[in-house]
Amino acid sequence: MILSICLLILGFVLLIKGADFFIDGASSIAQNLNISKIIIGLTIVAFGTSLPEFAVSLQALAKGSGDIVLGNVIGSNITNSLLILGIGTLIYPILVKKNTVQKEMPICVLISTLFVVLFLDHQISGDSVNIFSRGDALAVLLFFAIFVYYIFTITRKKEEKEKENPKYKILPSILFAVGGLIALVFGSNLVVIHATNIATLLGISERIISLTIVAIGTSLPELVTTILSSLKKEQDLLLGNIIGSNIFNICVVLGIPVAIFGGISPQSFQTIDIIMLLTSSLLLFIYSFTNRKISCFEGGSLIFLYFLYYFLVFVI
Repeated sequence: MILSICLLILGFVLLIKGADFFIDGASSIAQNLNISKIIIGLTIVAFGTSLPEFAVSLQALAKGSGDIVLGNVIGSNITNSLLILGIGTLIYPILVKKNTVQKEMPICVLISTLFVVLFLDHQISGDSVNIFSRGDALAVLLFFAIFVYYIFTITRKKEEKEKENPKYKILPSILFAVGGLIALVFGSNLVVIHATNIATLLGISERIISLTIVAIGTSLPELVTTILSSLKKEQDLLLGNIIGSNIFNICVVLGIPVAIFGGISPQSFQTIDIIMLLTSSLLLFIYSFTNRKISCFEGGSLIFLYFLYYFLVFVI
């Protein structure tokens, strides 16, 4: 047990530092190649902080742990929208741009709704083989392609003339990126194996382990980015990171592994889990729509809802 806990912590350290190195390396590669700063912010920062979730999902589904995959995605999105964003608002209220409310957040809500509909459809139809099938994965990946197209569309309209000096030259940038990916792979392997071991030894379901330890642990890069962004009042980066990460989690973290390995049929998930996923996404949109600002009070209510949900997770 003690060994598994130590190796689980080591896995999270590798995940977090691996993501950090990968983001630095990938950002520097983009700057060396004169790629727009907007693309860097909307893709590398948001998606890079979700790489731990992606690595864990690939490893988990390869080992047949469907509960870990689904819990990782659901738990990470709930943690991002309620806990992490809530903490950011407590540091400084978040001002939301009109374009974000009208376009980016509706895309996030739409993809979250699609995921819930696909999940419930299999439950209602009594499909015990696949709760999330390869066809479902292809559907969410199609929506992700639309999101990527949207990013490049707004980029063409807002080209920036200034260029930033890269943090590293091209070779060190590649080494950082590759090294970060290697750390992510090893870290994700440790997390999946030992989180499952701990759950088995304690008689705890993989659902609870994945919704708590795995989801919160793999969301640490988003938490660090959010705190730093809020302290520096980089509100576009903060909100873009949360929205982009949530979209990436559903479409890529879940979509690609299922498309590769086939459908998953987790047995222990409750309807409340996916309803809370959709609720957190809707609340984020509603709070942003009102006066285009997420206040400290609203952030506090998000944090309260987060802990209420996890209280119910352990009770049910």
